[in-house]
Amino acid sequence: MAERERSYTAVLIVPTGIGAAIGGYAGDALPVARAIAQVADTLITHPNVLNGAQLYWPLPNALYVEGYGLDQFAAGHWGLSPVHRNRIGLLLDAAIEPDLRWRHLQAADAARATLGLDLTDYVVTDVPVGVELRTADSGATWGTVQRPDTLLRGAEKLLQAGAEAIAIVVRFPDDEDETALQNYRQGRGVDPLAGAEAVISHLIVRQFQVPCAHAPALNPLPLDPTLSPKSAAEEIGHTFLPCVLAGLSRAPQFVSPTALASTDLWAHQVDAVIVPATACGGSGVLSLSQTRAQIIVVEDNTTTLSVTPASLGLQATRVRSYLEAIGVMAAHKAGIDAGAISPHLPQIKPLREMKIP
Repeated sequence: MAERERSYTAVLIVPTGIGAAIGGYAGDALPVARAIAQVADTLITHPNVLNGAQLYWPLPNALYVEGYGLDQFAAGHWGLSPVHRNRIGLLLDAAIEPDLRWRHLQAADAARATLGLDLTDYVVTDVPVGVELRTADSGATWGTVQRPDTLLRGAEKLLQAGAEAIAIVVRFPDDEDETALQNYRQGRGVDPLAGAEAVISHLIVRQFQVPCAHAPALNPLPLDPTLSPKSAAEEIGHTFLPCVLAGLSRAPQFVSPTALASTDLWAHQVDAVIVPATACGGSGVLSLSQTRAQIIVVEDNTTTLSVTPASLGLQATRVRSYLEAIGVMAAHKAGIDAGAISPHLPQIKPLREMKIP
C-alpha cells in the first residue's frame, strides 16, 4: 500500500525494571528521546524514558504517556488527545514521614512558582500504601501494593477537586538489597524500584483513564564519589517529583474510539516503533507490530531479557545503535529504502521478471 504524505509519528519504548543499558537508570534515555524528536514530527514515549528526577527537558512534540495507557493506545482501545495544560493532583502516601512530606510539598510549590504549573490541593492516603519489592528470576524487578484501595480513594478525591492528571508519591522501603542498590548506583544493575512504580501508575490509569506518574519517596543516600553519571540525577535532591510534574502538565488525555477530534492520535497513525532488541514482548510492541508501523530494534541497548523479534515471529529492522535507528527513521520519513544507504541492512537486490500467466 502506498504511503501518503503526512506527519511522521514515532513511539519510543524502553521497558522499566529490566536493566536496559540505556534507559534503565535515571532518565538516561532522555538524550535518545531528544534526538528522535528532531526527526519525528510527533514522539510518543513514557515516563521511564523522560523522567530524570530533578532533571527533565521540555520537548514540544513529545507526548508523555504512562505505560498502561500506552498499551491501550497501541491496541487501538484509546486515543491520545494533546492538551495545552493539565491541572495536576498530588497524592501522598500516609507512610511518608513529616520532614520528607514537606520536601515533596516544597518541590510541588516550586513547580507552581518557578514553572507555572497548575496543581490542586494535595491529598494524603487514609492508610499507608505498603509497597513490597520483588525480583524475578530474570533479574527484572517488580513489586506489590498492600492497599491499592487507598490509592484509588485518594485519586478519586483529587479528580473530584478538578485534577486532570495524578502525580503519586509513595514511601518505598529503605532496606532494599544493598548489592542491587550499589550495582544500580554504579550504572551496571537493575533499578530496584521501577517494577513496583509501574504497578502503582497502572492501577490509577486503568481505573480512571487519566494521565498518571509516580515518584518514590526515599531517605537520601550516603554520598558516593564513585557514582555513575547514569544514576546521578536521583542523587541531587530530596525528591524525584519535579520531572513527574513537568511531564504530567502536558500529558495527553485518553479518549475513546468515538472521539472525533482531528488532533487526536491513534495507533494506525504510528510510523515507527523503537525498542531494545531483547525486550520485544511487551503488549505495546506486539499490538503495534500488527499495524503498518516499522518496528526498529536496537541491539546495543541490552537488557536482562531475551525476547527477540525472531522468537516472536515479528518483522523488524535490526540496528546496532539508536544513532542508526534515527538514520532509518530519517530515511523512512524521506521515502527512501534504508537498505540503499546502509551496508548493515538488507541490501537492494536486482529486479526479477514476473511472468504473465
